[in-house]
Amino acid sequence: MRILVLGAGGVGSAVAAIARRRLFFERMVVADLDPARAHAAVERHGDPRLTAIRVDASDEQEVADLARAEGADAILNACDPWLNLPIFRAAFDAGCTYLDMAMTPSRPHPERPYEEPGVKLGDEQFAEAARWEEAGRLALVGIGVEPGLSDVFARHAGDELFSAIDEVGVRDGANLQVAGYDFAPTFSVWTTIEECLNPPLIWESERGFHTTPPFSEPEVFEFPGGIGPVECVNVEHEEVVLIPRWVDCRRVTFKYGLGEEFIDVLKTLRKLGLDRKEPIDVRGSRVAPRDVVAASLPDPARLGDRMTGRTCAGTLVTGTGRDGGARAVYLHHIVDNEQTMREDGVQAVVWQTAINPVVALELLATGTWTGAGVLGPEAFDAAPFLALLADYGSPHGCEERDPADPLRLG
Repeated sequence: MRILVLGAGGVGSAVAAIARRRLFFERMVVADLDPARAHAAVERHGDPRLTAIRVDASDEQEVADLARAEGADAILNACDPWLNLPIFRAAFDAGCTYLDMAMTPSRPHPERPYEEPGVKLGDEQFAEAARWEEAGRLALVGIGVEPGLSDVFARHAGDELFSAIDEVGVRDGANLQVAGYDFAPTFSVWTTIEECLNPPLIWESERGFHTTPPFSEPEVFEFPGGIGPVECVNVEHEEVVLIPRWVDCRRVTFKYGLGEEFIDVLKTLRKLGLDRKEPIDVRGSRVAPRDVVAASLPDPARLGDRMTGRTCAGTLVTGTGRDGGARAVYLHHIVDNEQTMREDGVQAVVWQTAINPVVALELLATGTWTGAGVLGPEAFDAAPFLALLADYGSPHGCEERDPADPLRLG
């Protein structure tokens, strides 16, 4: 397999670090608007299969031309979601398999944003699903950790653990700390602002999709691995769109452990209009306020040596077990920052995101996963993915919980 990775930020750099230990690919090109960043992502590994190049990922034709020139079989989009469509369409034009870790952005309902969805996450990609399927090409969307591994967990639960599922609730929490900063998001601040301040999406079989205000319905969820109890709130996320397409269940939610201080900062950004994507005039220059915020904060890819702690991504599933009794299971994946820094020089959050598309690429390269159309991770058999994840040295966990009180550890 020949792979073109677009974006040499935290996740793109982590993809190269993880993939270098595997034999399934012949060549991996890491491309970025900043060629120095692309070279830094690959040169430290000394792997002749890895190379770097400059590309403008917003230029659909430029991306397609690069993919053809490199003979790429697959394009992995490691850019911010606002670049999805040009990369997605370039992959189709170049005849490549496409993968991303976050789908096209949503747009809130113009009149009832906290009750009804407007344009949902991924709607613009799913609108082109027919031509991908007719061409026999695959776009594997949302194959990071959340969405991604969390969706694999949902498919696994439906296939192996439950006879009927009431709720699939993705729950993400951590005890990570970043020394020296009062506010330092460990992931792309552009994406963080987008998903946290947009109206959260909930899906119910009897009601369909509906939305709530940001940070609604707080609950204290007790995470394993020494992380402990963390207050989690509703956040917009792709799993709520993806899981109901392929997993039979009654309800899907996503809640994130943000913390009171983090939420207060995000609310302040919203009040000041600093979350806006639309450029404004600043002394004769057109600048997007969100880009100013992102430029003012530390690069998440370079926080690893200041970070301590663990991050946990997981899926809480409740319903009826195979034996006919009530069951609650928390399928999860825990990553320790000390380990990822020691082994790959990459901080835990971006490493945990990056390992999943690498696993998926290997499954595609070996023909274990096949398909056509615009498909989420739930569309594929979960068993080989989880087995290969363990082979990478990062197995998942499965924790039984009390069906009467699934938020707490057993």
